[in-house]
Amino acid sequence: MRALQTRGVLWLGLLAVIVLALPLVVTSSFAIDIFIRILLFAFIGVAWNLMGGYAKQLSLGHAAYFGLGAYTSTILQIDFGISPWIGMVAGGVVAMLASLPIGALCFRLRGPYFAISTIATAQVLMLLFLKFRDFAWGAEGTTIPNLGNAPLMMQFEAKAAYYYIALGLLALGLVITYRIERSWLGYYLVAIGEDEDAAEAIGVNAPRIKRDIYLISSFLTALAGTFYVQYIYFIDPNTAFSFSVSVEAALVSIVGGIGTLWGPVIGTVLLEATSTLLQSWLGSSFGGVQLTVYSLILMAVILWRPTGLLGVFTEAYRRIVGAGGASAKATLDG
Repeated sequence: MRALQTRGVLWLGLLAVIVLALPLVVTSSFAIDIFIRILLFAFIGVAWNLMGGYAKQLSLGHAAYFGLGAYTSTILQIDFGISPWIGMVAGGVVAMLASLPIGALCFRLRGPYFAISTIATAQVLMLLFLKFRDFAWGAEGTTIPNLGNAPLMMQFEAKAAYYYIALGLLALGLVITYRIERSWLGYYLVAIGEDEDAAEAIGVNAPRIKRDIYLISSFLTALAGTFYVQYIYFIDPNTAFSFSVSVEAALVSIVGGIGTLWGPVIGTVLLEATSTLLQSWLGSSFGGVQLTVYSLILMAVILWRPTGLLGVFTEAYRRIVGAGGASAKATLDG
């Protein structure tokens, strides 16, 4: 076990070096754009996984918090000249406050009814922002003023800067998840996910635990919304509250392994990279081919490894480390 942990730290350090050096080695803007999207959706998946993975509350309305974060920071920037760095935190706070009444209503339901209610909240917010023409630019949306190279306003000429911001967000999400996973809150979440009634019977305050983790999950998702609109320089209700954001967050976690630290990252690398590359290479010739392959990957994973792909990598890693340790021991004994 100690050998596994030591080698795990070494591999993690090597991975950190690779991802930090990647923009310095790769010069293609297209490749950097793919890496940014992988990091961003991995972060959204990590945020969703706190709620949908550990507590097994299948939320399909996280686009609500993604959009609230995006609109809060954009309104503060355009109307009041406030930096998106501050607007990002403000958007997270707004999302947390919004999650309180939304959670109070939706947590009264369970199973598919809970999932449907979360979808409804996101769609209601999208419709409201479609009508707010004077306050939030309505259906037409708005472009974010391009200030050139303005780091204090989260605008950069080089895409590498956006890469490092997305990497920082993902690192933040992983650290928070790691701390929660190994705390009493994490154990309570798992207990609620396995059997909520049994957890309450032994003294777990399920409503409070779900409320608290929903606050954290919504805050992190709102950070992603601010980053995304700053990256694409445009916002409208269909983009900010897109249902695909909620679905993508759930799918990458399910494919990688729900209720695990690295599951959403693995799922995003597979799905987002495959979808983007296929759309780039074959999209103009074979419309919809990337969606077909995407669907086939999902079906294969769900049928072959319903618990996610993380288990495959974990088992392979343990075999390799175990074989290496056995070989070294045999050499010493000889």
